[in-house]
Amino acid sequence: MLRHAIAPARFFSQVPNEIIRHPRLSSDAVRLLLWQLSLPEGANEPLHESAKRAGIKKTAFLRAKRELAGEGYLHDWRRQDRAGRWSRLQLIANVPLTAEQAVAVRDTGQPAPTAPEPAVGGPGARSVGRSQDDTEENTSHRRGAQALAAAVHGDRRLRLNSRDVRQLAPLAGEWLTRGATVQELREALTSGLPERIHHPAAFTRDRLLRKMPDPLPERPPRRTPVPVPVPVPVPVPVAPPPDPYDVSAALRGREARRRRSTRSPAAEAAVAGRLTTRRLPALRSPTTASGTPAHRRCRCASPV
Repeated sequence: MLRHAIAPARFFSQVPNEIIRHPRLSSDAVRLLLWQLSLPEGANEPLHESAKRAGIKKTAFLRAKRELAGEGYLHDWRRQDRAGRWSRLQLIANVPLTAEQAVAVRDTGQPAPTAPEPAVGGPGARSVGRSQDDTEENTSHRRGAQALAAAVHGDRRLRLNSRDVRQLAPLAGEWLTRGATVQELREALTSGLPERIHHPAAFTRDRLLRKMPDPLPERPPRRTPVPVPVPVPVPVPVAPPPDPYDVSAALRGREARRRRSTRSPAAEAAVAGRLTTRRLPALRSPTTASGTPAHRRCRCASPV
């Protein structure tokens, strides 16, 4: 089944799931209770007015009142003042309250210390007027309680009250911490059940401990990447091109050309002779008196 739900940003009410899924409250009783809980703070609207606005008929309204009173969601008292006039005081709660707790709320205006066990297995007992620190341990226990209640819901052989769920919540939370899902938890608790279970809480604890999954392997510490040094380019000195407007270079070239043009014929012949001596190799090797090259004669001579 597909489900699409958007969390409202305003004009909404927080309602426990125990009320919506209560097996002994009719739809009229749930609607009447939700209508009263959705009223703004300080509103003084009687139940019969809420029933009229919700479209609940008189007979259904009386039956809904009896159901709410029987389950502890509705408490009313009749009072007589000094003038002899009677009045009715009604108390609506979002959790079931006993008569003593309802009287404490009426007389002191303070919430009851604890709530009784819910009618259907739920995430655990809810404290009225007391908040828990949002720590990691409490979050794990709360998730474990919700998963455990969802896992055993629907099987009457594993009916757990709120105290049992609260005591077993750390074990169920450890299952979730080790990577198990609610479906895996349900299969581990409900598969192969006997026909009759005398102690559901002890049976559930035994299965939670005996079938506990192995802990997840520890993740290696994340390595911080070492920055690679970027080489800085070193500038290579480059000789600047000759400046065509450099007067001194032009003067030096002119002076060199002038000196070459003013050489004497003897100097020119000496320079040419030196160049010829360096560049031209010897054409012939020295020979003997008989005309045979000396190096050949020496190479072919036999020892005496």
